Amino acid sequence: MAIDSGRPRAPYAADPALSRGRLVAEPASPTRNDFRRDCDRIIHSAAFRRLAYKTQVFIYHEGDHYRTRLTHTLEVAQIARSLARALGCDEDLAEVVALSHDLGHTPFGHAGERALDRALKDAGGFDHNAQALRIVTDLERRYADFDGLNLTWETLEGLVKHNGPLMSRDGAPTKRYAAHGVPRPILAFNRRFDLELWSQASAEAQIAAVADDIAYDAHDIDDGLRADLFTLGEIAALPFLGGIAREIEERHRSLEPARRVHEVTRRVITRMIEDVIAESERRLAALQPQSVADIRRADHAVVGFSDEMTAVDAAIKGFLYPRMYRHSRVMRVMHDAEEIVTDLFGYFLKTPGDLPEEWRDRFAALDAGGKARRVADYIAGMTDRYALAEHARFFKATPELR
Repeated sequence: MAIDSGRPRAPYAADPALSRGRLVAEPASPTRNDFRRDCDRIIHSAAFRRLAYKTQVFIYHEGDHYRTRLTHTLEVAQIARSLARALGCDEDLAEVVALSHDLGHTPFGHAGERALDRALKDAGGFDHNAQALRIVTDLERRYADFDGLNLTWETLEGLVKHNGPLMSRDGAPTKRYAAHGVPRPILAFNRRFDLELWSQASAEAQIAAVADDIAYDAHDIDDGLRADLFTLGEIAALPFLGGIAREIEERHRSLEPARRVHEVTRRVITRMIEDVIAESERRLAALQPQSVADIRRADHAVVGFSDEMTAVDAAIKGFLYPRMYRHSRVMRVMHDAEEIVTDLFGYFLKTPGDLPEEWRDRFAALDAGGKARRVADYIAGMTDRYALAEHARFFKATPELR
């Protein structure tokens, strides 16, 4: 499939000139539209820089070639821009949702998130998507006139809703949040700046969500093979990946393993992008949306995989889950990582005087839930190596995480 890089803006694309604005009004930039300005604010934020030293799957000591949260984010942003261009959507909005989608992740990936969620069980729990919203609306303290980054409504909507609506029109949480409810930080901000949690997000936000899936599938295969958690032969047992492996073998019989792995991953990305474009064009043709409002009012996402590729995506994730995410080597390290985060949370809650000065400010005036949330905010912002260093500073023994 040839992707048209010169496709004109579609009628359903988000338009920065028609943005619903920012929570705090600001003069327009003379050189950048509002969505490009949001991208730049994310890229220059402290939270974005810290992603360079936050785990994707492997701890940083494993080597410099594995994905971090930052490299994953950049890969998602690249795929999102390609999809947005092909579908006539706003590339800057698709990019900024991609750039911001992982800002709320803790050190040590999902291990850190699990530990903080347990620690905050009486204070609303911990959700990395809600934490990303807190970062860009409150915790980043860089501007003289407001806390956070004061991003546009469309960017905040995409950050919160890129995986779909959070509730129905009557306020009932969707399936994803049925057990514990919509995270409190999201509900609290929504009362200040209504993000219409019941509606679909823009097509650009939906693009960022599927770009995340594509990047995960392709690059976790790459990292898993590099780490010897499974082999190319095992990968080839999956129907979709097996077909790709046979194509490569037929055309490049003597190709060395490293190049063969790259050929697999780049073809996975290409096939998935092509599938999303074809399927999304089919859905859009059926819906005939004439505005971004039509996208938001739809009863289903307009961007996504075909049924066939959805099955492929599920099969890849089903393959990776036991062989990579639950591999004994990874699980051993993640168990120790959870203990580190749990230890740090308990220590700082009991000894807030050892928090940095800006985190100690008015700590004593907070109620129990507020104190727990303040400590969690501090720990969630740590990089892997900083969390290890802090643990070594306050505890006699720190796991090596290897």
